[in-house]
This record gives sequence, structure tokens and C-alpha cells, in this order.
Amino acid sequence: MGWISNLRLKLAAKQLHEGKLLAYPTEAVWGLGCDPLNGRAVAGLLALKGRSAAKGLILIAADFEQVETFLDIKNPQMKSKLLASWPGPVTWVVPCAPQTPAWLRGNRDTLAVRVTAHPIASSLCRAFGGAIVSTSANPSGVRPAKTQLKVRCYFPDTSLNFLPGSIGGQDRPTVIFDARSGGKLR
Repeated sequence: MGWISNLRLKLAAKQLHEGKLLAYPTEAVWGLGCDPLNGRAVAGLLALKGRSAAKGLILIAADFEQVETFLDIKNPQMKSKLLASWPGPVTWVVPCAPQTPAWLRGNRDTLAVRVTAHPIASSLCRAFGGAIVSTSANPSGVRPAKTQLKVRCYFPDTSLNFLPGSIGGQDRPTVIFDARSGGKLR
């Protein structure tokens, strides 16, 4: 990445630390993200999408260590299964640690997490210094945006910030598996 990209990444990370919402490319669609430990930012993101807080959210990270503190993995085989699929376009629903905020897990005892291989999303997590919330950039019930222009069309009157770039080569949003059962959820 060149120096301009590094400046953009630093600005995007700064915006996340300030509690702002950010749109950025992921593996298959544009995502909306924020600082997962900032309850006001998460509430703003949910309001923007019209998404129920009860559903919970996905966190993405550049490496396992960035999501580990949110998780409660007692089974070594479960951890091995997750690590074998990452980095990559696989999201796992994993038992969450007791201190994981309700605004992330919804009304569940689990949290959806992914160690992304998308170069921009991964670099964003590194620049931010941790995992970030990642939900598709669309109002609830509408198809996820595949372009920055579509994100702007979905949310024209907002102060949404953008980290430019291209989505990855996935045709659909990432698959989601239940880490306890191994079953496919999406």
C-alpha cells in the first residue's frame, strides 16, 4: 500500500476511534463499521440500518488475537476449526466472553466473528488496533451494496465516512457457521 492509502487508513482508524461510522469494502459487499466498544457508535449504526439490536453483530479482525478477548472458547478443537478457516471469508458464531457487550451479541450468548483476508478490511483492523463491527452496508431487508455509489444512494443524508477500495471476489456475503455444532447458518 502506498503512502496515500496509509494516510487514508490512519484517517479511517481515527474516525472509528472518534465514534464515527465508516463504510468500507469487504470480501463480497460493502460493510458498515464502528468501534465495537463504543455503545453510542453501535447504536448509531443500528439506527442507520434500521436493524434490531437483538440480532447481534459481526466483528471482523486482522488476526485471531483481535477477537479473542470477546470469545469464550474452552474447546481446543473449536479453536483449531476457526483458525484453520482464517484468514478467509468464513464467519463463525462462537460462545462469547461474559464481558462482551450486549450491544454486540444481541440477546444471545454468542458472537459472530471473522478474521478477514480482504486486504483493505484487514489493514483497517490493523490501523484501528483491534476488531471492528462489520455489517452489510444496506438498510435492513434490502440487498447489500456492492459499490460505494450504492452505499451513498442507500444513506444519502448521513455523515457516513468512507474508506475507498474494491470489494473482493466473493459472489455472496460470507458463509456463517455455528462453532458449537459446525452447522451452516448462512
